[in-house]
Amino acid sequence: MSYPKYISQKRVPVDAPEFLVNKATGKAVFGTFKSEIPNINLLDSKGIYPLGKVFNKFRYTHWEALELHFDECAIVSAVYNMGIIGFSIVVLFDKANKEIKRWINFVPGKKAKVAKNLFGTVTEQKTSKMDYKLHNMFQEGYAAAKIKATDKKHGEIDIDVKVINISDPSVVNIPFGENISLYSQKNLFRAEGIITVNGETFTSNENSVAIIDDHKGFYPFRAHYDWLTTMGTKEIDGKKQYIGFNLTRNQSISQHDYNENWLWLEGKGFPLPPVSFVKINKSVWEIKDAQGIVDLKFEIDNTFPLKFNIGLIYIKYYLPFGKLSGNITNIDGKVYNFDGMLGIAEDKTTKI
Repeated sequence: MSYPKYISQKRVPVDAPEFLVNKATGKAVFGTFKSEIPNINLLDSKGIYPLGKVFNKFRYTHWEALELHFDECAIVSAVYNMGIIGFSIVVLFDKANKEIKRWINFVPGKKAKVAKNLFGTVTEQKTSKMDYKLHNMFQEGYAAAKIKATDKKHGEIDIDVKVINISDPSVVNIPFGENISLYSQKNLFRAEGIITVNGETFTSNENSVAIIDDHKGFYPFRAHYDWLTTMGTKEIDGKKQYIGFNLTRNQSISQHDYNENWLWLEGKGFPLPPVSFVKINKSVWEIKDAQGIVDLKFEIDNTFPLKFNIGLIYIKYYLPFGKLSGNITNIDGKVYNFDGMLGIAEDKTTKI
């Protein structure tokens, strides 16, 4: 397969290493990979912080997220571990009335258990108000989630789904510094199962899709990223097919060589060039690249905010849901239109 010049050779997927960090040298392996990495041993990285592995663990942020898209609603959920503290979260966007419901539980970091890899593992967190389990069986091409949560304001939610892989994954390890890693794997899935919210049950169909985001690394003390994704079905070449994308702008030391921008098509996946996020106003974003390959508008319907400051940790996080318009051109020159598809985004600033 030939790639146009706007795609760096370092963005062309290569075989995955067994270890993400060389155990002998402590040096990370950066790049884009074809498949899952068995040993995501980022805590073996050397030369990141002055106190070595002990402080590496303190700075290590990792989470696994499950995003679901049914006809009636979209859900973003995750178990998140920031070393000192952790939390599990479920945010639901009702597509009919544009309302948001949320369930969130904070715990000490050690109780937010994020899977070490994606082969026969479980990401989980359990409290009196949230029981979150995500079983990773990527070696067999699927994952399964059972999530139950309750909240005085938003009531009860019960999620029981299986998701089956339908495209090539986006697997990257991005340098934020000389040996400072941000690893991410994102897969597109079709979804089977049910979501029950306060007694009302939504059942999957041929349009139901999901994304799993496995995310581990060392963010700067002051960090910011913008993110936008979609997942769903579109008529392509006269046939309904699965399609989606992932677009992010973060602290990569070389956006051209190292980013996680990706186009999912049914059975295939392709790298995309670096993009910029421009907030036209509070309700409209534009997401574009320098060559016109990505040309999207995101119009926000509603936003879930999360802000807290506990001295050592400051987070300002916005999770907007809204409508997309515009196009993405693939490496073969074919144009894919996203008018009317649901967009899910993040605007996140941290000081940790």
